Amino acid sequence: MAIRGPRLEFAVGAFLLLALSSLLVLALASTNRQFGFGGDTYPLVAKFTQLGQLRANAPVKIGGVVVGQVSKIDLDPKTFQSVVTLSIDGRYQDLSADTSAGIFTSGLLGESYIGLSPGGDPESLKPGDEIAFTQPAVDLLQLVGKYMFSSGDKASGDDAATQTPADPAALPAPEGQTP
Repeated sequence: MAIRGPRLEFAVGAFLLLALSSLLVLALASTNRQFGFGGDTYPLVAKFTQLGQLRANAPVKIGGVVVGQVSKIDLDPKTFQSVVTLSIDGRYQDLSADTSAGIFTSGLLGESYIGLSPGGDPESLKPGDEIAFTQPAVDLLQLVGKYMFSSGDKASGDDAATQTPADPAALPAPEGQTP
């Protein structure tokens, strides 16, 4: 016969509430969203030819420090480039006009993020301005494929450096001898 009392029921209820609240905190902490933290932001726009695995809410970093996030990704119907809208924290409003943006990956298989490299222009980017200098994402599968197929040509003997000319007169004469 199990003993049930108000103390046991209260303890079980408190434990469940604590467990659910800790799961909620963990879920909020694992996302890139800022719920009311960080103050105001301002938008910047960057156009890329290749996004790779970049997604909305991806971080925007300067020197490894998160300064914003990707708020929206669209396609320009005229140039067919990807248009990425960045929400930059208001504390970093003095980015130089020649700031460059690139899409990078944390580690080998990590998340994609946008890395900003401020330049030296005395003019600053205004809210809504476009970052002119961009570097697209690197597709690792394409690089591996190119490397595998280019190294396969050298192994098969198609390399020009390993072939000998058919005409012996085309060979250079040894030192001290004239052909």
